[in-house]
Formats: sequence, C-alpha cells, structure tokens
Amino acid sequence: MFLISDAYAEAPAAAAQQPDLLMSFLPLILLFGIMYFLLIRPQVKRQKEHKKMIDALGKGDEVVTSGGILGRITRLDDAFVTLEVANGVEIHIQRPAITLVMPKGTLRDLKESA
Repeated sequence: MFLISDAYAEAPAAAAQQPDLLMSFLPLILLFGIMYFLLIRPQVKRQKEHKKMIDALGKGDEVVTSGGILGRITRLDDAFVTLEVANGVEIHIQRPAITLVMPKGTLRDLKESA
C-alpha cells in the first residue's frame, strides 16, 4: 500500500446521526398551515357569507347577478329566482347566481338618471 492509502469506514458515527422524523416533516406541516390560513379559511368564510345572503333573499329585493344583470325579485323558489329586469321582462336564474343585494331604490335611481 505504498501509493494508495487505506480507507477506513466511519459507519457507527454516521448511523448515530439520523435526522428526526418530525423535523423532516416540519417544513411540510408549516407549508400546509400557511396555505390553510391564507387560502382555505378565507374562502370558506366567503362561502358561508354568500349562503347566508342567498337564504335571506326576499320578494322585492334588488339584486345583481354574476352576469351583471340588475333586477328586482318577483318570485322565489327553492332553486330559482324570477327577476324583473325591465317593465314586463322577467328572467329566471339560479339562486347562487346572485352575487350582491343592492340598497332599496337603486333601480329607481338608475331610471331617473337615464
């Protein structure tokens, strides 16, 4: 062994330094926690508020649909709403398509300003 030196293994020292299982999953757990508080929780909160608004709808409410149509509710069913969008013009839409309840008199104000 004049030109090549002997190599000695250090197996017992390397085996004693195995990483802790919890510490290896800690970044993944932290990432899930951050995603929950930044994305999932606010979305669930918005869904609850929208459902509460949809359940509180009543005849005569002035609403805006997801397509941007402004109208007054003339009839309510379990799944559908009838909106009067002009004099004598009614459309049927699904309840979840309503995105906003406007203050009373919005339609009247728009007709006066036009």
